[in-house]
Amino acid sequence: MGLGTSERMVPRGERRVVRVIPDVLGINREFDYFVPEAWEADGRSQRLAIGSMVRVSLAGRRVAAWVSAVDVEPPAGVELAPLKTLSGVGPSAAMMELADWAAWRWAGSRVKFLRAASPPSMVAGVPRALPPAPVPSGPADVFSQAFELAQQSGVAVVRTLPGSDDVPLALEACRRGDALLLLADSARARRLGIALRRAGVKVALSNQEWPLAASGSTVVGTRSAAWMPMPRLSAVVVFDEHDESLAEQSAPTWHARDVGLERARRAGVPAVLSSPVPSLEALRAGPLLRPDRAAQRTGWPLVEVFDRRADDPTRAGLFAEGIARVLRGGSRVVCVLNRKGRSRLMACASCGELALTRDGASSMVLEDDELRSPDGTEVRPLVCSHCGHTRLKNLRAGVTRAKEELEALVGEAVDEITASSAALPTTRVVIGTEAVLHRVEAADAVVFLDLDSELLAPRQRAVEQAMALLARAARLLGARDAGGRLALQTRQPDHEVVRAVLRGDPSIVAVAERDRRRAAGIAPYGAQALVSGTGAAEFIVALGHPAGVRILGPSKDRWLLQADAHEPILNALEAAPRPESRVRIEVDPLRA
Repeated sequence: MGLGTSERMVPRGERRVVRVIPDVLGINREFDYFVPEAWEADGRSQRLAIGSMVRVSLAGRRVAAWVSAVDVEPPAGVELAPLKTLSGVGPSAAMMELADWAAWRWAGSRVKFLRAASPPSMVAGVPRALPPAPVPSGPADVFSQAFELAQQSGVAVVRTLPGSDDVPLALEACRRGDALLLLADSARARRLGIALRRAGVKVALSNQEWPLAASGSTVVGTRSAAWMPMPRLSAVVVFDEHDESLAEQSAPTWHARDVGLERARRAGVPAVLSSPVPSLEALRAGPLLRPDRAAQRTGWPLVEVFDRRADDPTRAGLFAEGIARVLRGGSRVVCVLNRKGRSRLMACASCGELALTRDGASSMVLEDDELRSPDGTEVRPLVCSHCGHTRLKNLRAGVTRAKEELEALVGEAVDEITASSAALPTTRVVIGTEAVLHRVEAADAVVFLDLDSELLAPRQRAVEQAMALLARAARLLGARDAGGRLALQTRQPDHEVVRAVLRGDPSIVAVAERDRRRAAGIAPYGAQALVSGTGAAEFIVALGHPAGVRILGPSKDRWLLQADAHEPILNALEAAPRPESRVRIEVDPLRA
C-alpha cells in the first residue's frame, strides 16, 4: 500500500508510519503514510491514534482520511508520502471496528459508517470527562425488571402501551451510567432529552454535541445517534424498535436497532428494546416482558370495525354506513388513506374495462384530468381505450378525491396531508396518507378508510407494518378511558390485525407472522438481500452461485438473494467485485 510517487523514498524504519482509510466512496483500500518530522517536534505525532482524522495527498489531490493503524511496518520498497494535516479527533478504535462490522452486515461502504461516526465539524480535543451525576433510585417496576433480565441475557424486550411515557424507562437506563437512548421521532427525542436534563442527567442531544458525548454523557437521538461516541456506555435502549424510521433508506440500509444491540454486546452492557408492537426481530433477540391483560386492554383505545363485506365494491362509496357519526360533530378526526392522487383505479362506465397501460401491466391513475401511467411515460385523455366511452368510474379513490368526498360529507373544509406537504393541518377533520399520523399531535378519532389496502399490500411485512400504523394511531388517541376511537373500514373483520387491536393484544399478530415467515424463510428466520440498479445484472453474474445462497429473479430488474442465515449472503456479497455501474443492495429489505 502507498502513494506519493513524487515524494522521496523513505528508508524503512526512518519514520513513524500510519495506515489510513481515505474518505472517498469509490476507494475500498488502505494506504500507508509517514508522519512528518515536524509533527514529532510539536507533539502532533503523540496525538495521532486510531480514528484520528487527517488529510493526505491521494491521486494528486488532498482528501480527508481516518487513521486505521499506527506504527505499522510498510511493505519493503514502497515509496511513502507524508501526512499533510492532523485535522482532529475522530471515531474511537472501537467505533472503527464497529464500522467494519456494519459494512459487512449491510454490504456497504465502511466510509459511510465512518462518516456517521465522525464529528460534523473538526474537533481538536475532547473535554475532560467528569463523573456522571447519580440518578435517584426508582420503583421496582417492569423497567427495572427488564434491565435485571437484560443483565443476564444481554437483551430484554418490553411491550409498552401505545401512549406510554418514555421518561421512566430512560431514567432506569441512566441509573446504570451513560445510556444510549434511540428513538424514531426527532421531536420525541428532544422532549425526552430535555426531561432528562431537568432530572439532572448530562445529555448530548444531537451530533452537534459530539464533543460532549465523547467526554462521557448520555446520548439521546434518532437513527444517527447510534454512531455517537460513548466511552462509558452502560446501557442501550431502543424505543419503538419496530418503527421503520430507525432504518436508513439509502444504501447501505442499516438499522439503528441492530447497531445499538451490537454496541451493547461488544461493551458487555444490557440492552432493552421497547415497543407497543414488538417486531419479530426483537422477540427473537431476548425475553419479553408485557403488561397484564387488563392493562393491555385498557391501554389501547376503543376500536370500532365497519364491516364492508356486504358492499358492492363497484357501487359502494368511500364511506361505510354509520361512519358519518364518527366524522361529524366537534371532535378532531384524522382519516388515513395510503393512496396519493385522485384515483388509483378506474373502469369504463359503459363496457367495464379497466383503464390500464398499453402493456396491461399497470393501472392508469387520474391526475390533472388526464390518465397517467405510474411512471409517467404514458399520458392520454379520459377516454376508454376499449370502446371510446368518455365516462370512467372511480374504483379506488386516492386521497385527493377522498378529501373532496369527505368535505361534502362533513360540510366543512378538510386539510390534506401527504409526505410532501409542508404545512401543518389546521382543520378539525384531516385526511392524508400515513404521513398525517406524524403531523398531528392528538386526535379524538382516527379512521382508516381502507385498512384492506394495508393488510393486502404486496409486501412481505405488510401485516406487521399495518399493525405498526394502528399503534401509531393509538398513540394519538390515548388509552381507552381517554375516550378516543379507532375506526376501521375493512372487508376482513376477522383478520388477526383487527382481532389484535380489538383485544389490545399484539401477540395475536406476532404468532401468525412468526408462522408465515418461518415457512417462507423471511427474517428473522432467514436472510435476504435485494439487488437492483443499472449494474445489478453484471453484479449477479460476478456473484456466481455461492454455496447456501438462492438467487431469484430478475423481477423488474431486481434480484432477490435468500439464505438460511446471514453469513452465506454477506460473505458472498463482500467477495463479489462491484461493477462500475450503480448497484443498490438492501439486506433484509423492509419493503420487499
